[in-house]
Amino acid sequence: MVVIRGATTIAHDEKEEIRQAVKELLEQIENRNLLLRDEIMSIVFSSTSDIHAYYPAKAAREAGFESCSLFSAQEPDIEGGLPLCIRAMLFVEKDMTPHHVYLRGAKVLRRDVASVYNIAIDGPAGSGKSTVAKLLARDYHILHLDTGAMYRACALAALQAGVDVSDEIAVADLMRGVKLEVVYTDGVQRTLLGGRDVSEEIRRNDVSMAASAISKHPSVRMHMMEKQREIAGRMSCVLDGRDIGTFVLPDADFKFFLTARPEIRAQRRFDELAAKGETVDLNELKEEILRRDEQDSTRAVAPLRMAEDAVLVDTSDMTIEEAVAFIKRAMQEKI
Repeated sequence: MVVIRGATTIAHDEKEEIRQAVKELLEQIENRNLLLRDEIMSIVFSSTSDIHAYYPAKAAREAGFESCSLFSAQEPDIEGGLPLCIRAMLFVEKDMTPHHVYLRGAKVLRRDVASVYNIAIDGPAGSGKSTVAKLLARDYHILHLDTGAMYRACALAALQAGVDVSDEIAVADLMRGVKLEVVYTDGVQRTLLGGRDVSEEIRRNDVSMAASAISKHPSVRMHMMEKQREIAGRMSCVLDGRDIGTFVLPDADFKFFLTARPEIRAQRRFDELAAKGETVDLNELKEEILRRDEQDSTRAVAPLRMAEDAVLVDTSDMTIEEAVAFIKRAMQEKI
C-alpha cells in the first residue's frame, strides 16, 4: 500500500468553494499518479478549524469518488498555522512512487513538490513530437496536453457544420458556439466536442488538413491559447504543437523543436494511417505534408517556427526512445 498526500486552500468557508477545491485536488492527484479509481482504497481528509460549511468527504463523494471509503476530521488549532486548509491522504493499492500534490496556498507547505513546470515541444507534422510528449509525460508523471487535438476538434466541428475552413468570418462565428473540452481518463487525454468523445474521429486525414487551415485564424488561435494557458498554469504538463514555445507558453521552463526530413515524416504518417486501415498514396501524403508545412509557417498569427531559446532535435535518424533520451539529457543539463 502507498500513501499519497495532498493539500489545498480555499478563500472563504463556503460549500461551493470546498466542493471545487476538493475536486481539483483529487483529480490532480489522480492525473499525476496515473491512478485508476478502483486503486484508491480510502481517502482521509483533515481540515483546519475555520472550515465548517461542508465536509470534504461529502465533496469527494459528489466528485465521483464512490468506490473508496472516505473520512473527514477537523484539526486542532495551531498558532501560526495555514488557515482554511484541506489536507488529504489517499491510501492506494499500487506499487509506485507517490507524487504528492499541493495546490493554491498550500504550496507553502511543500515547495519541493508543489512547483508547476511545463515542457514545450514544437515541430512540423510527422516529426514525432506527440509520441515523444506522451513518453515524457509518462516518465515524469505529469500530464500530456495534445494541443493539436484541440485544433483538430475545431476543424471537425467546421466540417460537420459545412463551414469553409478558409472563411475567417464563418469560422469566427462557428467558434462562438463550439463547446470543446479536454478531459483526462485514467491519465489519457480525451477530446470532447459538444459533450461527445471525438478522440479517434479527429485523427482522420481530412481533419488533419482542415486543422492546418482553420488554425491560421486569430479567432481559433486565441480561443485555444486561453484554454491551453489555463491548463498549463495550474498543473505541470508537456505541450506539443507548432507555437507552444513562441506563442502559447513563451516562458516555458523547457523548450524543444523537433523536426525530420519530409520523406521520413511522410513515411511515418503513412505507417500510422495504414495501421488504422486507411489507404493513402505515399507521394500524395508527402505533398500534403509539404503543403501543411507551408501553411503553418506562413500564417499571419503564431506561425510555425523555432523559439530562439529552444533546443533543436532532428529525429530523422533517431528512434523514439533515442529522441526521448536526448531531451531528458538536455533538461538535466539545464537543471
